[in-house]
Amino acid sequence: MINLIFRTVFIYITIIVAIRLMGKRQIGDLQTSELVVTLLISDIASMPMENIGKPLLSGFLPIFILVACEIFLSLIMLKHSKLRRAVCGKPIVIINKGKICQSEMKMLRMSIEDLFEQLRQNEVFSLNDVLYAIVETNGKVSILKKENNNSTDSNNSNENNSNEKQGNQNNNSQTSNLDVIVVSNGKISDSSCRLFEISHDDIKKAAKKKHMKLKDIFVMTANENGDFKIVKKEKQKK
Repeated sequence: MINLIFRTVFIYITIIVAIRLMGKRQIGDLQTSELVVTLLISDIASMPMENIGKPLLSGFLPIFILVACEIFLSLIMLKHSKLRRAVCGKPIVIINKGKICQSEMKMLRMSIEDLFEQLRQNEVFSLNDVLYAIVETNGKVSILKKENNNSTDSNNSNENNSNEKQGNQNNNSQTSNLDVIVVSNGKISDSSCRLFEISHDDIKKAAKKKHMKLKDIFVMTANENGDFKIVKKEKQKK
């Protein structure tokens, strides 16, 4: 029993040292090669713990060989950008100047629901607020919001103080609107419609105003004010 406790504690410390040598603090920061090494380390470390008959060296040595390989590969990738792109990939823009890049999302196998989830995690609740969205090599999404270009005339600030306050309140209520997906790839989402009490007829009327059919819609969003935003499906390149 004492031998088992000693082996477990020793391997535990070994794994901590190995992860720290790779220089990352959390799983979300790991690149592809680092994630592979981390998974292999966890698998190798379990072997000497499960089988007391195996020497500790059988777990200790492979772990640090993997860590050494990862550090060596990282140093090479610092000097060779092509190798880094081959191993880790490259950032991909999925929203460019406010426009969704459907072909890039399809390549990433990323659904519109996945995109909106990432936006909400970045404290963005309306597609209209996004200028750029970039999927980084570690899978995280970076967001650049649109600037607020609202301006007031300083010469009339005293005369219109009350109007400005009212306008600011209206602007704040508009920017706090939550966009929900009511149509995704031509299909209506009943759960989102129920949230804001939107009927199928309302959706069809909004599509008709844009001279579009449901099957032609990539995504349609709606907010609590009843405003709709429609993104048309891109034609597939042959």
